[in-house]
Order: sequence, then C-alpha cells, then structure tokens
Amino acid sequence: MEKEKKQFDVVGIGSPLLDFIVEVDDSLLTDIHLNKGEMHLVDKETSEKIFEKISGRHITIAPGGSSANTLSGVSALGGQTVFMGKIGGDAHGATYEEMTRDDGVIPRLIRETDITTGHAITFITPDGERTFATHLGASLYFKKEDVNDIDIVASKILHCEGYQLEDLELRASVIHAMRVAQEHGTKISIDLSDAALIGRNLDVVRKLITDYVDIVFVNDDEAEALTGKSGEEALRSIAGSCEIVIVKQGEKGSLIYMNGEVHVISPHEVIVANTNGAGDMYAAGILYSLVNNIPLHRGGALASFAAAQVVSSVGARLDETLKKKIKDYTMTTIIT
Repeated sequence: MEKEKKQFDVVGIGSPLLDFIVEVDDSLLTDIHLNKGEMHLVDKETSEKIFEKISGRHITIAPGGSSANTLSGVSALGGQTVFMGKIGGDAHGATYEEMTRDDGVIPRLIRETDITTGHAITFITPDGERTFATHLGASLYFKKEDVNDIDIVASKILHCEGYQLEDLELRASVIHAMRVAQEHGTKISIDLSDAALIGRNLDVVRKLITDYVDIVFVNDDEAEALTGKSGEEALRSIAGSCEIVIVKQGEKGSLIYMNGEVHVISPHEVIVANTNGAGDMYAAGILYSLVNNIPLHRGGALASFAAAQVVSSVGARLDETLKKKIKDYTMTTIIT
C-alpha cells in the first residue's frame, strides 16, 4: 500500500442490518419455507411472521451486514474505520448505531424516518450452516447524495459489498464512491458476496472491477461465476483486471494474488459453531494487513486465524475475549 497521511484506515459502504441470530433445527427452516444455506429476501410482513415463529427462543442481537462486519473486524484489530449506510427512524436503528459505535466504528448513518431499519434473521443449524431471512428496509434507500465524500478522501481503503450492485440506486451510490476514491488515491476493495448475484449482473460486475477496483474478495463459487474457471486459474483470471485478488476456500484455506505471486494460506482448524461472518472477518484481516504494510503471506495467516475465531463463536463478530486472542496472535506471530 502507498504510505499516505490519511485519517482513517478503511471506510465502508453497505447495508446496515440488525442481526437476529437464533439456533434452530432443520425442520424449522422447512416449516417456514427457507432453503438451508441461502439468503432469502423477505418483505416486512413475512419477516413479522417469522419473528412470530421464533418467539420464545433465545435470540442474539448484533449489528450486521457484510461491509459493516468487515469494518468491525478491522476496528477489533486496531484500525480506524468509518461505516456509511441508511437506517430507519425506529428503535432498531438507534440500537444499530449505538452498537456500531461500541464496536469502535464511526457511524455515518443516515436516518429514513418512516421506514423500518433493515434486519437479517440468521438461522444457525446444528452443523453450523447459516440461513438468512433478510428484510433490507431502510438500507435500500441509500443514495449517492448520502455518500460522505470527505470520509472517502480521508481513508486509505474504500470497502464495498457486492449486495449493493443489484439495485440501480444503490449501485449508483457505490460507483460515485468509487470515483471519489479513485480521484483521491484511496484504494478500492469489494467483496462480491454472492455467486447468483454475480451471474445476474455479470457484465456490470466485470466492468466495475476493470474500471475501479484494486482488491477483490470472492469465494470459490463466486470466482467461478465471475470467470467460468476455478481455483488458481480463476484467481489469475480476475488478477488480469485488478491489483490484489483473494479467493476464500473455507476449510481448504485461501489463495491470494499480488504482484505476480500466489500465496497459499492454510486454514486454522476449529470446532464450527457458526459460519456467519467468517468471510467478512477474513477480509478484515487482509485489509488491516494492507494498511499496515504487513506482507500478505503473514496477512493471510492473520486473516485465517481471525476468521477461525468467528467460526468458533455463535455471532458474526468477536467478543472481548476473542478480540484479545487475535491481538495477542497479531503481536506475537505477525508483527514480530
């Protein structure tokens, strides 16, 4: 990364979704007609019916959203972060903003008074798989006029999520932010989020990467959807359009391309409690490493370790014990 005097490490744009995390058996997913392991967009009424179904169960509440989770991870590692998005004027929005601030992330959240804050009901089955019923709510109303150009200029990296590329107005806000970043020496990162989304918007995604993006995060399915290839072949294909490419391969580890080199990163084995947020935390480890000029083979090891800690916990983010564990790992293994 270039050494620039910028106030923030990473600024992110994404959907502020309040997560409601609940552990269930597969039978409940069948009962409410959700395909296991998938993200389902639902309207407000369907969401309310699902809440009725899980009433009385233990529910963990946490701020979520892919980009927001990554920023939380960068903050947990010691980075300075800012998150932009739109929330409702309801109690859920106030909770989201307060919890974001408590996570060490500066919230730049615009309120849409008469609309419900977006939320994701996250179902965790006994095998650790995650299934989502997501109501995007106010997050869908984020416009390019809501983008804080000053924060982008003041940041080393702009991080975006692929989920915002499908809706035309959200896409316009992301493209505006990327143009500002490009004009002011802010690196641009994107996690492409979902293979089906890539397939539906293939030309748009490819052009965006070619025109603006420096750092691309994908998993195996997303890499194949983008390139028609797999593994290292897909990695090198994407690298023809940008500077750094990361292919997340779950329990197999990950592949990182930079400056003509491919780094093979081994996974950290843990007992799986929940896969929710693991990829977002992995991205946090990589972005933190880039802004701190940590060599990518070490940064990949940090990202893998940090993601493993998320996998071993119920939520998509880290509690104080896990934050300390990762900081200790960083100081003793990565930086020394």
